[in-house]
Amino acid sequence: MHIPENYLSPVSCAVMGAAMIPVWVHAVKKTNEELPKEKIPLLGAGAAFSFLAMMFNVPLVGGTTGHAVGGTLIALLFGPNAACLAVSVALLLQALLFGDGGILAFGANCFNMAFVLPYVGYFVYRLIVKAGGGEKARSGFHLLGAAVGSYVGLNVAAFCCAVEFGLQPMLFRDALGNALYCPYDLSIAIPAMMIPHLAVAGLVEAAFTVAVFALVRRTSPDLCYERILADAPETGKKSRLPIFALIAALIAACPLGLLATGTAWGEWGAEEIAEIVTNGKALGYTPAGLEKGWSLNVPMPDYALEGMNEVLAYVLSAVIGVALLVILFKLLSLVMRGRRNRA
Repeated sequence: MHIPENYLSPVSCAVMGAAMIPVWVHAVKKTNEELPKEKIPLLGAGAAFSFLAMMFNVPLVGGTTGHAVGGTLIALLFGPNAACLAVSVALLLQALLFGDGGILAFGANCFNMAFVLPYVGYFVYRLIVKAGGGEKARSGFHLLGAAVGSYVGLNVAAFCCAVEFGLQPMLFRDALGNALYCPYDLSIAIPAMMIPHLAVAGLVEAAFTVAVFALVRRTSPDLCYERILADAPETGKKSRLPIFALIAALIAACPLGLLATGTAWGEWGAEEIAEIVTNGKALGYTPAGLEKGWSLNVPMPDYALEGMNEVLAYVLSAVIGVALLVILFKLLSLVMRGRRNRA
């Protein structure tokens, strides 16, 4: 679901980036109001879950690959506003360090995965919990809400991504009628994105969300957003060891994501897109925007490092990403704490 560089026109990228600015402003403001200052550094752990989830590629219907995102999971732990910030920062690191998602398309990727996914997922979760009795609902309703919310959230995000892809050839063509950017219209982009996500990726997202959410509810219930909103008193000293142990286990297991062969739909390089077969026919040309578009040289493209074993480089990428996320949110907590003190 990461939109690469040059698949969207500069105009599309500018519109999506502008649309995210008020979302980020709102998210920062609400997170500062809602989260206790001691919880803000733990957002780095939430962002780490998202970063690592996106490294576990799984094979999808049609021969492509996909991954979980973890946006609804972070919303359940820290709220949808904090989830928006956490996923946005994770996406920014992926784009800047690993070339996973375009810099110009950063606003669009954040709109899909950091805005639509966590807010929709959390809304669906709340509907199911409310139907089960609200805050007094049994644990099963919370887990059911987490599963359904994350599944719906991911698929709505995938639909938005498909529409963004599909509008490009309708709006931007050269004099010969060839697409300048993404060459697949809505009739191709929507089924190509939605069938694999509905059939596989959404289930992976739901399984990941429920597994981690259940662990946190059992070992660190004070991290659940509902308790934070209710200002529930903390009882006893809480150990974060299970959470960080899970992050370490995910880092160690992340090379499993290398087993899925193929490329995610809509993430082909300019050198291969002309040969991609869709509906039994190869595209036959390279869109000019992809061929001559802007690109950024990143330190570890595709989570690899020249001269290093592929598996080791993948693990190193995970370690670097997680460490930077933890550090960034620790620094963010100091800034936000200082503002609160001045207020």
